Amino acid sequence: MNAQFDFTGKNVFIFGGTSGINLGIAQSFAINGATVAVASRIQAKVDAAVAVLKELGSNAHGYSLDVRQVEDVKAAVTAFHDTVGPIDILVSGAAGNFPAPALGMSANAFRSVIDIDLMGTFHVCQSAYDVLRKPGASIINISAPQAYVPMIMQSHVCAAKAGVDMITRTLALEWGGAGVRVNSVVPGPIDNTEGMDRLAPTQEARAATIQSVPLGRMGEASEIAHAAMFLSSDAAAYISGVVLPVDGGWSLGGAPSAMAAKLAGG
Repeated sequence: MNAQFDFTGKNVFIFGGTSGINLGIAQSFAINGATVAVASRIQAKVDAAVAVLKELGSNAHGYSLDVRQVEDVKAAVTAFHDTVGPIDILVSGAAGNFPAPALGMSANAFRSVIDIDLMGTFHVCQSAYDVLRKPGASIINISAPQAYVPMIMQSHVCAAKAGVDMITRTLALEWGGAGVRVNSVVPGPIDNTEGMDRLAPTQEARAATIQSVPLGRMGEASEIAHAAMFLSSDAAAYISGVVLPVDGGWSLGGAPSAMAAKLAGG
């Protein structure tokens, strides 16, 4: 199902927008009239995503980069701005994850998730500020329930995403005077995504995850896209600094029990 919005004439840049949830967001903005740019590390994935977005009618653009490299991020947002004009909507969705116990994780492994998720979000937001359309710009940071739900095997993600949500709130304070709104969207268990495949790799883990969701099912990437589009629309013009779970009620209490037990081999 595709929610109907009108983003005709809007320029949208989605970091991490070549697969999974972020590609779903990119597709939804494209369907609803936006000019969309995506960025990720692998050129082939960038090219494939751009082709899909162009088939949907978007004047799509793509950039191969690593969000850990701030100069590359700056170059991409400058290139997009120079081509199409100010950025109306910025989505920071690049992320890394792998289940690992704190005592079995190297410092480099922990740091890699901090660098991609937390530092990457900072690089994207700071680098794009000067080319945002102000007032009126919307920033959406893609977070995770681990930001506020402690979960075994996820200490690195818990730390990184908690930082992402605090960056969201802080930037909402600092940039509100310029008319820039900053919000986080927090996806719950989303079907057919790389993250879900890693966190629930077996049928047993998948069943336990579904059982822990009050609505009794996994979500779809399009449902995260609907939340991102709403928060970027005129209907949300007075919403900023919000951390919005889109998880079927998963984070209300079931999340750390059934699925966490499966991660631990229980």
